[in-house]
Amino acid sequence: MADGWNFGDILDLTAAALPQDRPALIHEDRTISWREFDRRTNNLARALLARGLKSGDRVAFYHRNGVEYAELLAAAFKARLTHVNVNYRYRDEELIHILTDSHAAVVSFDAEFAPMIDRLRSRAPGVKVWLQAGEAEISFGENYEALANEGDGSPLGIKRAPDDTLLLYTGGTTGMPKGVIWTHDTLRRAQLTALSAIGPAPMTYEAHREHIAAGGDILPFMPACPWMHGTGLSTALAQMCFAQPIVTVDSTSGLDAPALWRAISSHRVAQVAIVGDAFAKPMLAALEADRDLDLTGLRVMISSGAMWSREVKERFFEFIPHLLIADMFGASETLSFGASFSTRDAVADTARIMLTANAKILREDGAPAGPGETGLIAIKGMIGAGYYGDAEKTKRTYREIDGETWCIPGDWARVNEDGSATLLGRGSNCINTAGEKVFPEEVEEVLKLAEGVIDALVVGVPDEKWGNAVVAIVTSDSLTPGAENELRDFVAARLARYKAPKRIVFTQTVMRGPNGKADYKAARALAISGAAA
Repeated sequence: MADGWNFGDILDLTAAALPQDRPALIHEDRTISWREFDRRTNNLARALLARGLKSGDRVAFYHRNGVEYAELLAAAFKARLTHVNVNYRYRDEELIHILTDSHAAVVSFDAEFAPMIDRLRSRAPGVKVWLQAGEAEISFGENYEALANEGDGSPLGIKRAPDDTLLLYTGGTTGMPKGVIWTHDTLRRAQLTALSAIGPAPMTYEAHREHIAAGGDILPFMPACPWMHGTGLSTALAQMCFAQPIVTVDSTSGLDAPALWRAISSHRVAQVAIVGDAFAKPMLAALEADRDLDLTGLRVMISSGAMWSREVKERFFEFIPHLLIADMFGASETLSFGASFSTRDAVADTARIMLTANAKILREDGAPAGPGETGLIAIKGMIGAGYYGDAEKTKRTYREIDGETWCIPGDWARVNEDGSATLLGRGSNCINTAGEKVFPEEVEEVLKLAEGVIDALVVGVPDEKWGNAVVAIVTSDSLTPGAENELRDFVAARLARYKAPKRIVFTQTVMRGPNGKADYKAARALAISGAAA
């Protein structure tokens, strides 16, 4: 076993130390025990190696949440193959970019995506194995279920290393997606550090073995957000390693909040991971419509990747008063640089966090920011190893400061008098309007407080007078353009007037991906066309 952490070793150890009938995966009406999970993932790992793959080869995951994503992830770790996440909302050029940029040797996909894969596979000649999951007839490639069931399911017995890798592709706001390189050891240490803020976490293999062997409560975990997003992947993987059942629901029709709550209730899910208000608001609406759910088993809701407003958190406590809310802040490049925790009696303000011990805020001149000052968040230690195949971007983001490597992904924050920080947003989205800086997230959070606003995105649009005009895209099924002045005044009453949108475009479409991330490209295009209308 490696001196540092390796997820393949962790999963082998976990499978050997616990009752084999313990549930590992629960998807709709299907439950897979740890005995089955271990057998199937070992078979998959062997099958991939038998097809000529070698350590470090990339496996593209083109799956929604479900059994296949979890099993293939474990199989890749056991075979020392590298995970590559694929956003299932991507279109042709984005998909081909990821497959070619990552040099994917395997593409595993849900049957619903077969037509798109079939249309594009000639453009990805480096792919050795096409693997289709699902009950649909297979027109090309191999059958996922057949590979999972072929073999005796015994452990591979191979030596793995802490520096085995996985890739986490991040869309960002400009250009094509980039793959952040994480080693197993660094990611696991980052997970354990984050979990230790909530409760005890085993920091060695021996402590992990003792923790698993002790059994303990079965506390099912639900990644309500997609596995292909960093929040879903990291949180679900962390709980899988602790042998907690992973509960998922069908997501082919998008976010189904009532289905999430039914699964949480029926399986007594203890922890749920979401992505900010984009998930929290629909889930609240579903709670209001069904007040007969048994939510006594739900202990923790974790959010990362988008803003979760104080007002929405407060409403959750009306339904689940015993809940602990963990609002984690990070990036694909750093996982976590700060957090806030809320209970019914102490609700954290929107975007107000305590930085981790290895994070700081730097002014534009490189000096540490003091109270009342703004700057870029920098973090060292448990960070990604750079961007796959992009040395220039790696050099810009991972910088040497006083002999240490600091990751500065571009998130701005303001230092508060009490030592906390208020996250302002990603610098690449910052709008320079008449010489003033406006962070879209700050304006968005205020807009979302207004009655009738379901969601809001704020972008900069070229303007002769202002250089860039602040334009808001407001999602609402009740507000009309006649409410524009009222909303503008609503913002101006709470923020500096220059931050109030110069124009507001109304839509009934929520402009976010399935992972809750804002689609600023589409919002900017609508702002330009809508503002000109």
